[in-house]
Amino acid sequence: MRYAHEFKIGNRRIGLNEPTYFIADIASSHDGELSRAKELIWLAKEAGADSAKFQHFLARDIVSDEGFQALGGQMAHQSDWKQSVYDIFEKYQTPRDWTNELVAECKKAEIDFMTTPYDMAAIELVDPFLKAFKIGSGDIGWSQFIEAVCDRGKPVFLATGAADMDDVERSVEAALGKTRELCLMQCNTNYTGSLENFANVNLNVLRSFALKYPGMPLGLSDHTPGHSAVLGAVTLGACAVEKHFTDDNDRDGPDHPFSMNPQSWRDMVDRTRELQLALGDGVKRIEANEIDSSVVQRRCMRLAKPVSEGDILSEDCLEALRPRPEGSVEPFELELVIGRPVRAALKKGDALMWEHVG
Repeated sequence: MRYAHEFKIGNRRIGLNEPTYFIADIASSHDGELSRAKELIWLAKEAGADSAKFQHFLARDIVSDEGFQALGGQMAHQSDWKQSVYDIFEKYQTPRDWTNELVAECKKAEIDFMTTPYDMAAIELVDPFLKAFKIGSGDIGWSQFIEAVCDRGKPVFLATGAADMDDVERSVEAALGKTRELCLMQCNTNYTGSLENFANVNLNVLRSFALKYPGMPLGLSDHTPGHSAVLGAVTLGACAVEKHFTDDNDRDGPDHPFSMNPQSWRDMVDRTRELQLALGDGVKRIEANEIDSSVVQRRCMRLAKPVSEGDILSEDCLEALRPRPEGSVEPFELELVIGRPVRAALKKGDALMWEHVG
């Protein structure tokens, strides 16, 4: 197999039947303040995140000011921005001289530091500090960049928003040419946080990914409100979840409105842990907490009238009633005992045990 079915980030295993790995994408929610970035790291940890993620981009290396001006107006989620796309990216970029302090703060908080690099220089900068890389959806068409990230010998989370299956297959091929440790993430890159986005998050793409790449770790990078999509994705096999994170959804900034806050994040994690317990391993059995129930709720064959030792069992001397003690004859086994003698005298209401049947 060209790819691993699971991989490790520190002491955490990422794969099926492992606890969901939660990535809190702080991204631009620091609002250009290092102190806020540090505070958000601790809040993410307290809310149950496994990783605090940032985005290492510089406006000049990710967007063309002239290109966006040539569009004749800002589009999609950027249409409500009060400044130009270039100015917003410049305002909310993560300064590169913050990197060491962010890494140190994550270490203090005992949460994994992660970031999405958006240029070749950023890969070089953050590589020494990362246990895993994240590649954003916007770079799914930049195969050379995907190869450069995946050539670092570390697990990679690859988001697939605003892309079709041809894009996915091409980017996965580029990634697998350099690494076996890949988590493929379904994503919808509409950042409005609108309820209408649920109609487009298309969680069943995870089924398609699982058919195309059996056993590959899958994930969800999500921008819908709340955590319904997350619970659905985990049910469909997602091993990792990324959501944007802020401390206040009412702050002014590009990411705050659609981000999770500490309260909603904690609820998401807690509900997901409950869900994973409830999903189980798929083996149908009498569960440990059903042992007593299997006695008191199921029926066995009981004597409808007294019988003496040596009497021949007939249908009219037996009836199906609760409870069903271990070793008793069950209703589906009735035909196996009719016409056979009993080895002991039994009273009306006694359970017919297999040890009683001659």
